Amino acid sequence: MKKIIIVGIGPGISGDITLDAVSALSTCDVVVGYNLYLPFVKKYLRDDVELAGSGMKQEIARVEKAFELAESGKNVCLISSGDASIYGMAPLAYEMKIQRQSDVELEVIPGISAFQKAASLLGAPVSHDFCVISLSDLMTPWEKIERRIRAAAEGDFVTAIYNPRSIGRFWQLYRLKELFLESRSADTPVGYVRQAGRNDQKVSITTLGELDPQEIDMLTIVLIGNSQTYHVDDCLITPRGYYREELDPEANNSGQAIMIESFRTIASELKHPDIPINQKWPLLHAIHTTADFDMENILKVDDGALSKIYDRLASGQVKVIVTDVTMAASGIRKGALQRLGLEVKCYLNDPGITDYARAHHITRTQAGIRKAVEEHPDALFVFGNAPTALMELCSLIRKGVAHPCGVIAAPVGFVHVCESKHMIKPFTEIPKIIVEGRKGGSNLAATLTNAILCWPDAEQLKPGRDV
Repeated sequence: MKKIIIVGIGPGISGDITLDAVSALSTCDVVVGYNLYLPFVKKYLRDDVELAGSGMKQEIARVEKAFELAESGKNVCLISSGDASIYGMAPLAYEMKIQRQSDVELEVIPGISAFQKAASLLGAPVSHDFCVISLSDLMTPWEKIERRIRAAAEGDFVTAIYNPRSIGRFWQLYRLKELFLESRSADTPVGYVRQAGRNDQKVSITTLGELDPQEIDMLTIVLIGNSQTYHVDDCLITPRGYYREELDPEANNSGQAIMIESFRTIASELKHPDIPINQKWPLLHAIHTTADFDMENILKVDDGALSKIYDRLASGQVKVIVTDVTMAASGIRKGALQRLGLEVKCYLNDPGITDYARAHHITRTQAGIRKAVEEHPDALFVFGNAPTALMELCSLIRKGVAHPCGVIAAPVGFVHVCESKHMIKPFTEIPKIIVEGRKGGSNLAATLTNAILCWPDAEQLKPGRDV
């Protein structure tokens, strides 16, 4: 029978070659392969087996030789390192069979790929959706490779990199790192293994931000984790989620579980994922509520604003949150208020407010803020609707009668909205969260308040404990 068995011999050591591969090699007449790989299989061959080796970049010649030998009646093994179908000899052999119109039968025996071997040495980084990308642009245009890199980064795939760097291919890995950092945190774990499964094997772990392409060569496999991959005890682990409930009892709260997953999705799609947590935490809340990624451009958070406001509220120094309208008040989580012993007040519908507003020719929300300041001058003031209410607070601050522990400025609309937000900015001693421009709303003001109330959960990016 005219046949070529295309054998994946694994990464190189005897323990990583399959029994089927050993069986094929032990019964063949000729082995065709790259000179570097022939020594790896000699121990499995009969003494009379012919070796047909060749050097680098002679893949076509090797496969032609295998067909010529098989067509002459020889039992041929065409060897390929790793798995023969992953950047190996199998696809070339099938294409050549079609081109030659050959009647030689082809069989592929799979092998352990280099990225699988590297992954095993790094722990368990390839435990969820993953992809494999070669940076070799000898036969694939770089433009296409770059599109694939972007897709892998944005899709949050664990990504294995073949052919990362060589003497002639010196800049591509730098570009890959640059592209990944547009979508991934600089803290993303990265492992790389040189000569995986061979005598000169070297295993290294770093982060995406610290990855130095100068340390990588053609014999190295690079593995980039996804947004959930973590590094512990010299291992990289990408969890599947089996122990989520056991390790995180709060994940039994289905509302919180959905919110956590939503935050992870949002975080993976941020243009600037490495912003400080003081800015990132309220931003994730804002985008989660509005599905508007323009929040990255318009949400402004004073340095340390969340921790400063939270400390005043949690310590009991301030016990009241004042909102401009009742809708903003209704969106603040009752569980968080109860947990911290806080009260939310909106004076919009208080007795006498309407008459007071008419008598002084001001809006009801302005009148409500005046009364709020009389009773609670140090409250956290939250604005999600009325720019005139925010302007009133600014006036009372200037007069020295209002001393808010913080301000959330998110009124929405077209009249006096932008001006009201500019008016609050000069009060640099007051920690503020501002949604610049016309955008805002009661729901946004409420979610920013909730971000403050659950500030201790920010570092773990674990929102929704009070849902």
